[in-house]
Amino acid sequence: MSFDPRTIGKPVYQALQELRDEQEQNQRDEAKRKERLKEQKNQAVELYTYIATWGLLRLKAEEKAISEDKKGKKEVVQEYFKCLEILAEASKLSGADGLNTLVDMDVDDYLGLTGLGLVLAQEFSFWASAVYWDIKGGD
Repeated sequence: MSFDPRTIGKPVYQALQELRDEQEQNQRDEAKRKERLKEQKNQAVELYTYIATWGLLRLKAEEKAISEDKKGKKEVVQEYFKCLEILAEASKLSGADGLNTLVDMDVDDYLGLTGLGLVLAQEFSFWASAVYWDIKGGD
């Protein structure tokens, strides 16, 4: 098996591009579309700081707490856990069972997953600048 340097970047790019494409195709209201894209970009950029400060467990709990009026943020967190699930070859990290999966993990597995999660969060931050190149401003 050969090393593919795109292993981490490819699923992240695809996830963010699909989120953006969905907004471009389905949201007819220009102001709402821009606001949702801005939420997606900001959340993708902030993932690393959030995980480094609070950890994966709190991010997963935060996913449930993000209100529906901040759907762009929630979508990015959901995609993050889907990508982490793929890269870690772990099951039940995304979706409703993810919080229980993280709580029940062995400490060594959780710490290893957190390391991978931080690297993945850096990829989200990088690709946010490329995919949302035309979206400006912070919160």
